[in-house]
Amino acid sequence: MSGEILKKTEVLANIAIIVVAILLGGVLVKKYLLPGNDAGSAASADPRVPAGSKVSLPGVDWAKNGQTLLLVLSSDCRYCTESGPFYQRLTRETAGRQGIQLVALLPQEVEEGRKYLAGLGVPVNEVRQAAPGNTGARATPTLILVDGGGVVKNSWVGKLTAPEESEILSQLASNRAGGS
Repeated sequence: MSGEILKKTEVLANIAIIVVAILLGGVLVKKYLLPGNDAGSAASADPRVPAGSKVSLPGVDWAKNGQTLLLVLSSDCRYCTESGPFYQRLTRETAGRQGIQLVALLPQEVEEGRKYLAGLGVPVNEVRQAAPGNTGARATPTLILVDGGGVVKNSWVGKLTAPEESEILSQLASNRAGGS
């Protein structure tokens, strides 16, 4: 009799384990393999800072700066370091141009940020300590083009492709030429 109860208990336990495994598998498939179907998923999937949003950084005179390209970086970000050659090109192509400022924002102390940028060979107009979220950025590297009113014109996230790099340089050149 006790052997029969033991067998029934074992069968019930096995059924419970199978049911839990199926439910857990369903949750994992829904979360990681199926496209999101809620209304907010498309917006939350885009890590860029929305064009038209306002950037608030204490002490920055956007009007005086004209166009500002914010480089939201971190010294421990692999893609930031790998993007060093493009940042060097940015500084070369914007050096001496009126109305274009390059400002680096890093979560590290300002001095550590300066050393990091110097190690990459990237001189910028200003280095500030700020968490990426302070600008609306959700990842590093993020480049944010801000106009003279502190409004985001465009942003780019991650290690950029050659067409994205060209787009940034083109927008900086056209903004300068257009005086906006």
